[in-house]
Amino acid sequence: MTDVRVIEVKQSVFADNDKKAAALRADLKQRGTFLLNLMSSPGAGKTTTLLRTLEALRDELNIAIMEADIDSDVDARTLIDAGAQSIQLHTGGMCHLDALMTNQGLQELFGTQSNELDLVILENVGNLVCPAEFDTGASANAMILSVPEGHDKPLKYPLMFSVCDVVLINKMDALPIFDFDLEQARKNILMRNPHAEIIPICAKTGEGIDVWATWLKKRVALWKAQV
Repeated sequence: MTDVRVIEVKQSVFADNDKKAAALRADLKQRGTFLLNLMSSPGAGKTTTLLRTLEALRDELNIAIMEADIDSDVDARTLIDAGAQSIQLHTGGMCHLDALMTNQGLQELFGTQSNELDLVILENVGNLVCPAEFDTGASANAMILSVPEGHDKPLKYPLMFSVCDVVLINKMDALPIFDFDLEQARKNILMRNPHAEIIPICAKTGEGIDVWATWLKKRVALWKAQV
């Protein structure tokens, strides 16, 4: 019986993406631009959190936003209407961004900017699985876990939590309504990632945004110091 040749396509795709991501990260370091990859499930509050982040840091950092969606330009328009530098990335049906797609968006931003960008935030496609699998070339990964989703999400989606440097627990104003145990959420997150920073916030009211903005500002400063 003839042996069947098995080609590990998925492994090859990831290896190729990792090389592109490493090259992109090196280029961003030379530019002094910090790229944050922000992930979450749909409706967790990414865009509202970004609006609060811009409000807190726009006088200190030159910030641009890349909005990734399967379709529509709703989020990018929302940010532009708020005075942000923003572009929309369409993934053509894919549920994530990879390093090549991220680089395409960055080149568009860099080509239209006369000033150095201190911080670019990539709002990844709303999904707790696919975005975590692909290195975008980001300087750091962040995710938002919202109170209505439940404190058990780190148990169900381990990779997402394991690759994140910081986890924002959003919609803290909804704690009295939902059966969400904040301390258990902390334990579940740290079980997946002992080094993760955990910051409770409420993008609607502004609670905790100062702590988040301080964390982000420090990471940008450290990144620039390595140039």
